[in-house]
Amino acid sequence: MNEKQSAHGLSQAQLDSFWMPYTGNRQFKQDPRIIVSAEGNYYTDADGRKIFDGLSGLWTCGAGHSRPEITEAVSKQIKQLDYSPSFQFGHPKAFELAHKVTEFMPEGLNRVFFTGSGSESVETALKIARAYWRKKGMATKTRFIGRAKGYHGVNFGGLSVGGISANRTLYGQGIDAIHMPHTMLEENVFSVGMPQKGAYIADELESLIAIHDASNIAAVIVEPLSGSAGVIPPPQGYLKRLREICDKHNILLIFDEVITAFGRMGSKTGAEAFGVTPDLMTTAKQLTNGTVPMGAVIAKQEIYDTFMAEGGPEYMMEIPHGYTYSAHPVACAAALATLNLLQEDKLIERVNSISPHFQTLIHSLKGAKYVSDIRDYGLTGALTIASAPGEPALRPYQIAMKCWEKGFYVRYGGDTIQLGLPFTTELNEIDNVINALGDSINELN
Repeated sequence: MNEKQSAHGLSQAQLDSFWMPYTGNRQFKQDPRIIVSAEGNYYTDADGRKIFDGLSGLWTCGAGHSRPEITEAVSKQIKQLDYSPSFQFGHPKAFELAHKVTEFMPEGLNRVFFTGSGSESVETALKIARAYWRKKGMATKTRFIGRAKGYHGVNFGGLSVGGISANRTLYGQGIDAIHMPHTMLEENVFSVGMPQKGAYIADELESLIAIHDASNIAAVIVEPLSGSAGVIPPPQGYLKRLREICDKHNILLIFDEVITAFGRMGSKTGAEAFGVTPDLMTTAKQLTNGTVPMGAVIAKQEIYDTFMAEGGPEYMMEIPHGYTYSAHPVACAAALATLNLLQEDKLIERVNSISPHFQTLIHSLKGAKYVSDIRDYGLTGALTIASAPGEPALRPYQIAMKCWEKGFYVRYGGDTIQLGLPFTTELNEIDNVINALGDSINELN
């Protein structure tokens, strides 16, 4: 083993055994970046270096790492009840958590279906949407409308409604879905917060409905703010217009809030931040602060009531859907502790208090070499990096690796660098990560 392998204690055979997700496996296994512990806003790597967590894990750990309130709740739960089925039986924390989740939802979203991840949440929401229309006697409403640059997880449903081409091309035909255009406009580059122009792009939905007919369309699914595509806030008035069009044509509106729910927007949800309530909302990530895999779909009362009214005899299941780990007791304990922590430590309010400083600093990188756009909202931000000849993803990768060498973890994806700071970030830590990012960009050839 070479010196770096000795430091992380893994053999080459062990490294080779793990087929890593969303990773350049060949490069990584030549020069591994191994994280061995985490506390607060920092990781520790195998060389003992402290690494500032500039993405809150994967948009997951806004309350910071290794919070004793969460670890104690998980430890207590796993000793008391490590697992119980949610099919035909229940445990107390599942119901406690469902009610707690509704405290964070806009009025009207009050029925919670638990899943194991964001991808499962999207799959569940799509199935609920199709089944709902069948229950309503409108079985032809099966098609979905997603959006270019949208990301909705990796299952075939989410892949189909998603609009990031690199995630789709390898897998061939998915489910029946069409796509609206994205909202990134040349006139909105370097917008601070929500762009002023672009609400009219929502009217493209009318054109798609005219072609495919509302009688065939089950739902429209969008992220209120697109995260994985590179932090794309909605133009002012855009989401409101989508809501109006869906209402006009009797089409469900699904918000994928796997990234935006539970604080990152400086509000309980993206729906609250942008003043638009969907019919279904998908969540995950911050629900448990990333500690235990879990997701949830939150539905309007009327959707739930439709399934109950058309469920047949009372002992029969109303929807044949669910997962072995739906409402897992340990995940429920982690989620309850997380949501209590968000409230008790006023972390959503803290996002609001520190995000203006973050906004000012990230936009100070305007004019830096290769930076062609900057976008932000709440504690999310992204830079678009001009492509190297023939390699649009090369420079973001190089920037992220330079940041890692400096002790900062940032996300690189496509032609973007992305930030999603912990809600517990101090102002000087914002200064440090932006300075490191600027230095890393300027070091490029």
